[in-house]
Amino acid sequence: MIDRIKHLLREVEELKAANAGELEALRIKYLSKKGEIAQLMNDFRDVASEQKREVGQYLNQLKEKAQQRISELKEGFAHVSAGHDDIDLTRTAYPVALGTRHPLSIVKKEICDIFGRLGFSIAEGPEIEDDWHVFSSLNFAEDHPARDMQDTFFIRHNPDILLRTHTSSVQTRVMEKQQPPIRIICPGRVYRHEAISYRAHCFFHQVEALYVDREVSFADLKQALLFFAKEMFGQETKIRLRPSYFPFTEPSAEMDISCNLCGGKGCPFCKHTGWVEILGCGMVDPNVLDNCGIDSSVYSGYALGMGIERITNLKYQVKDLRMFSENDVRFLKQFEAAH
Repeated sequence: MIDRIKHLLREVEELKAANAGELEALRIKYLSKKGEIAQLMNDFRDVASEQKREVGQYLNQLKEKAQQRISELKEGFAHVSAGHDDIDLTRTAYPVALGTRHPLSIVKKEICDIFGRLGFSIAEGPEIEDDWHVFSSLNFAEDHPARDMQDTFFIRHNPDILLRTHTSSVQTRVMEKQQPPIRIICPGRVYRHEAISYRAHCFFHQVEALYVDREVSFADLKQALLFFAKEMFGQETKIRLRPSYFPFTEPSAEMDISCNLCGGKGCPFCKHTGWVEILGCGMVDPNVLDNCGIDSSVYSGYALGMGIERITNLKYQVKDLRMFSENDVRFLKQFEAAH
């Protein structure tokens, strides 16, 4: 009987099945109630008592080996079946092309990374806002043109609910909830009622920065701007600040960088001036700090804001602003190596 068991052990070790049907036949042959092993169990009763221990060990070994081998073959068929179930027969036979990051996303991430190295954290807020956070808290006069229906999208003609026209509303929300030091950067989409053309759109993207603390000066703002310009456009980049006016900053300025196409020598892109405007900035008006619950006699701060489309135009020379929102794959594929 031991020789018979050893013979079956060799058979079991070499079991193979080409499909699930053959595997089931093998299971019935060896493990069913009328199979080979069950028959050996019946014959085991006739084994001499002095041999029962040895024969029983071989018999248990055969049973375990048969169960193990059948399970291994079954798992192999399960993997193959799962693989076939995952095949989408409606999918094109051509390789599926990988997508690319949008140029605005690439530039936004780069801007956030640069300011992140200066210690700024990202803050976000709602795109549907109220008048207080968009205008009133930021020192806009009641008759300011930005409050007109011709410039701002109001919700159902409600003069108090609107689509934000700048991400400065995020700054006011942060200042209302947090006391200085505050060092945040606010990226996001904004909306203005403008005619769509190659140089303007009714929605675009901004990144604004705010730093409020004790003894913050215009010199701190200038150094942050210079660092940003050199990191974004190259170490040879120069900046200049021109006096300007914004309701929420005083003093205010607009910043130009030396044209990165002609190196400041003058070309059609910079209108032969050698300079290109990229952002507005200034020291936070004390009224804005007071409106948001921050003591302007103790704290000061600076703010700056730029259009992401504008920066992207400068980096990649995109001539038509509409290209950013038309989802033309031919245009987007040009930025495969940019990220």
